This record gives sequence, structure tokens and C-alpha cells, in this order.
Amino acid sequence: MTQQPIAKRSSWPRVLRRGLLENIAIALIGVGFLMLFQPFALVLYTYSFITMLVGTVMFIVVSKFPE
Repeated sequence: MTQQPIAKRSSWPRVLRRGLLENIAIALIGVGFLMLFQPFALVLYTYSFITMLVGTVMFIVVSKFPE
């Protein structure tokens, strides 16, 4: 009978793992996209690029985190 290797547990906190934070980053990109193409409020249009930029940078950084 062979012994199976024990899975190495990550020392990262569960909140800082990739799954949830990637979904938040994708949601930020989507919200920024909707803000860019809505015709109602100039304030939303003004901050749409910043919102998409933050979501994109967050996605790039979070994609390096362990699962």
C-alpha cells in the first residue's frame, strides 16, 4: 500500500486567496464598463475609467495569489 502525499496548506489567509478577489476585480471592471456607457449621470461617466483601471490592476495583482 502506497502512502499518498499530504497536500500542502497555504499560509495565506482565506480572504486573500485568488477566487473571491478575482471575482471582485471582474465585477469592478464590469461596473466601470456600465458606468462608461450609461447616458444619465456625468459623475458616473467621470469615474468610469478609474473604476475599470482599479479593477484591471487588482485582477493582475490577484492573479498572482495562491488558490
